[in-house]
Amino acid sequence: QWVYNILEKKAEADRIVHENPDPSNGFVLVPDLKWNQNQLDDLYLIALVHRREIKSLRDLTAEHLPLLRNILQEGKEAIVKRFGVPGSQLRIYLHYQPSYHHLHVHFTALGYDAPGSSVERAHLLADVIDNLAMDSMYYQKRALTFPLRADEPLFKKFQEAGKV
Repeated sequence: QWVYNILEKKAEADRIVHENPDPSNGFVLVPDLKWNQNQLDDLYLIALVHRREIKSLRDLTAEHLPLLRNILQEGKEAIVKRFGVPGSQLRIYLHYQPSYHHLHVHFTALGYDAPGSSVERAHLLADVIDNLAMDSMYYQKRALTFPLRADEPLFKKFQEAGKV
């Protein structure tokens, strides 16, 4: 609901750094709640897509390339304009598995070791775009490795199924 409240401007409207209102290829860029916005060393923003049917990386196809390219280009432009941090100093990625199932893209300072920015969980947006440009169904076909904590419900399901 937090995501929908932001997209509908019922909450945090004053925190929006950038918005592309296009219902198909647009998004809202907001500072992540983990970032206090006082220093740039731990810069952390989230792009939330307007489209509600895209839940995660697994849902993406070549049809979504205009959306993903908008996020990459406009997100970098908005961050350099507002915070003076160039795109070359950003890590721009998606999580798999995501912490919530509404497609969102993380923008962090390159030097910041953000939670979930490690190779086991983070998929760079530029790589996602390239993969989908090569194969529209890349993320429906590819096996994706991801870490799970022992106390997570999904880990328990894997255990019950004898997959761990």
